Amino acid sequence: MKVNVLRLDHRRGRDARITTHVCLTARAFGASKVIISGGEDKNIMESVRDVAKRWGGSFEVEYRKDWENLIEEWKTAGGEIVHLTMYGEPVQKITKKIKESPKDKLIVVGGAKVPTEVYEEAEWNVSVTTQPHSEVAALAIFLHTLFEGKEYDLDFEGGKLEVLPTAHGKRILTKDKKNEIHE
Repeated sequence: MKVNVLRLDHRRGRDARITTHVCLTARAFGASKVIISGGEDKNIMESVRDVAKRWGGSFEVEYRKDWENLIEEWKTAGGEIVHLTMYGEPVQKITKKIKESPKDKLIVVGGAKVPTEVYEEAEWNVSVTTQPHSEVAALAIFLHTLFEGKEYDLDFEGGKLEVLPTAHGKRILTKDKKNEIHE
């Protein structure tokens, strides 16, 4: 099952940090791609591509002005829509059912105000608590639940940087142009 994320209604200037964090969270927690709708922001896309290049993996980010067509195309191709919202079914109760379907998933995270069509088109409206909070937090918790913690062990091949976990301090491995590793 391939998992992509649709970030609805990006507002240039106002949402740059949160949209960047949606992209970075999606990448770190196992999604293949983020599609950004709303205002086109090439700086965010280049920044996220740079992270993927330096840290590894095959993560992609792209812009689509028309999210309605994307949802229609995704469903026509046999994929399913998962909309993260505080009004949906509880993540802890519905994720097992979502995982039972091997179809590709498009996870929709909202912006300012999510249109009614998203709720109607989604196979699943999923709540990560019923309280207001960040779409970044909802995405992280949903992906963690969907992948059952296996995202902790993802291998981001081809990166030039890798953190070595340590109780104190920072240990980073770097690969030079000859692919030689240095600490």
